[in-house]
This record gives sequence, structure tokens and C-alpha cells, in this order.
Amino acid sequence: MHTDISVIDIIKKRRSTRNFDKKDIDKQRLQRLEEFIEEINRQAKIRARFTLTTNNREDGKAKRLGTYGTIAGAKTYIVGILDKDEKDSVEFGYLFEKIVLFVTGLDLGTCWLGGTFSRSNFRESLALDKNEFIPIVSPVGYIKDKARLVDTVIRAGAGSGKRKAWSDLFFDSDTSKPLTKEKAGPYKTPLEMVRLGPSASNRQPWRLVKDDNKFHFLLSRTKGYGIPSYDMQKNDIGIAKCHFELTAKELGLKGKWAKEDIGMVDGLEYICTWVGE
Repeated sequence: MHTDISVIDIIKKRRSTRNFDKKDIDKQRLQRLEEFIEEINRQAKIRARFTLTTNNREDGKAKRLGTYGTIAGAKTYIVGILDKDEKDSVEFGYLFEKIVLFVTGLDLGTCWLGGTFSRSNFRESLALDKNEFIPIVSPVGYIKDKARLVDTVIRAGAGSGKRKAWSDLFFDSDTSKPLTKEKAGPYKTPLEMVRLGPSASNRQPWRLVKDDNKFHFLLSRTKGYGIPSYDMQKNDIGIAKCHFELTAKELGLKGKWAKEDIGMVDGLEYICTWVGE
């Protein structure tokens, strides 16, 4: 990701920020972020793109980017834009999380927003094609030390600081047998970085099954959860993929992604497989 910081340290450091300092992001950081977003747009193999937008206008007047009171002080936002006919929200979440981690490495704050922002406000600030929509945005900026009461309430309500136990997330051969950290071997750290990942309402829908040199990624779906036309929980699997892959790469663990003919596994939806070399 072209940062001088370990991706493992970045994942451990990242947390949702809702209260921002109002000062502008310095030009050097902003340029690095813009260049990284351009790189992600070149990498994208789906009909998606990412951009920055700001409250500041050339005439000096602020335009309104509504977040229903959940975000304070932020002037700049990362905006994820998807074609209405594009269904690969796993890849979209994977790409957006790459940007979020890069921002964290710049010592700036972010917060995934999938439902608590005004799409019409953001759409007005950008030149979107008629077939594009905005499933996800994130504020980006300097973190304000003092949390607001609303931040504490939101974090407590979502259980943001809590993560499920290993035995609830990772399995050995089938979903009846929890995977131990010892049996995970060199993949213990990539799995732990998956466990630490953010997810919508902190539901942590990822389930992984180790099968010899393979890790099958499964989705434990909350029925009816998400926003119309976009699968938020598959988006969360994209975040898990991002953490797993980047951590494995940092540790020198070689592998590739594959799709296998698996289907449903004990009520869990099969998504993809990491095949280790």
C-alpha cells in the first residue's frame, strides 16, 4: 500500500472516527491520498470508482454534505461510486477498505457510512452518470481528541469495541470444529486481522473454514439487513478479504483467490477461497 507502516499495525490502529478537527488536510497528505485513489481506480475490475469531495467551494461558501448528525467537523469525504448494474459488493468493499487502511497509515481518521448519510447531498456535489449510485462514503480528516456524547452512544449501541471469539469465526475442516490458533499455523495473524475488521453494525458476518491449504470464506447472513440495491454484508466480506490478503502478503504467505463449487455450508453462504501455495 506504499506506506512505511506495517499493515498489521494499521489494522490494529484503525477505529471509526466520528468527531474531526475542522482544519484542512495538509497538501502532502491530500496529494498522497488522491494518488492512491487513482491507483485503486486503475486496479478496479468492476464498474466502480472512488473519489474525494469536500464541503469547501471555490466561492468560499460551505455546501452541505448530510450525515444526520453522526459526523462532526469533517470537511472531506471519500465517496464510493458503483454502477447500478454492478453486483460485486465483495470487491467494492475490498477496494474501499484498501483506501481506508491507506488513510489510517497517513494518521487520519475515517468512518464507514452506508446508511447514515444523505445520498442526494453527495450526488449533487459530484458529476455522476445516470446509472451510478453511492453505496458507501467515509469522512476523512484529523481526529479530534475529545469524543462527543453521540459518539459514545453510537459505539456502545453497535458494540464497536467488541469482537467475536475465534471459536465463533474460524473452523477446522467443517463448521462443527473450531480452529485453534496452533492449527492455524502461519495464518494465525491474517485470521486475527480479519477478526479485528470493521463491519456494518459490528455484525462480523465472516466465517472461515480451513481445509488443508485452503481457507473458505463464508457469509453468516442477517436476513434483510442492508440498504436497497447494495449488499452490505457481502461488502463486509470484502473487508475481511482485504485484511487477510494484505496481512498474508506482508508475512510472505503466498496464495491466490479462487471460486469453488461449494454453495451453502450449514446455512452459510459460500463466497470465495484463498488457496495457499
